[in-house]
Amino acid sequence: MKVTTAMVKDLREKTGAGVLDAKKALESTGGDFDKAADIIREKGAVSAISRADREAAEGVIEVYPHPGSRVGVMLELNCETDFVARNKRFQTLAHDLVLHVAAMEPLYIKLEDVPADILEPMIEEYRSKAEADGKPPDIVDRIVKGRLDKYYEEVCLLEQPFVKDDSVKVKDLIIEAIGTLRENVVVRRFVRYELGRGDNETE
Repeated sequence: MKVTTAMVKDLREKTGAGVLDAKKALESTGGDFDKAADIIREKGAVSAISRADREAAEGVIEVYPHPGSRVGVMLELNCETDFVARNKRFQTLAHDLVLHVAAMEPLYIKLEDVPADILEPMIEEYRSKAEADGKPPDIVDRIVKGRLDKYYEEVCLLEQPFVKDDSVKVKDLIIEAIGTLRENVVVRRFVRYELGRGDNETE
């Protein structure tokens, strides 16, 4: 299949990849859009791992008041340089993240942030129920892991399906941004306010 300019444009809009990266990914997959997107995400994941230890102290604080002013979100998104902080791709990511937090109400940034005193009783409950149902040990472990993964998707920002496209997780958006911007990108903290409710702040 011939790779057209329109196909490259569509892939760039979906993944945030550069022109050459998008074109190469499409050519290597014979024009298969989904496989090309996977290649770009994998490349971004490798880039994210290589940049994970880099200090990210620049960035933006994005503020979003939901229409009607009943919900507001403030989020700090960090990168390595002021140059990238002014980049439209980076600023769009910051805006998408505050919209997501407003809609999906995460409690934590990543799964490692969930306190042990919350996790341990849940794990014990899941394990006890599975064992009471007569499941063998290996199946019990898989059941516990599956239920924990589902819980993480509900409460952890990076594990949640993205509100604008539930086929990708929020962490995939950040990995793609790292691959495109060539800098470490980190959600440092966020706070979500809702009228009449306690604020949800994390860092």
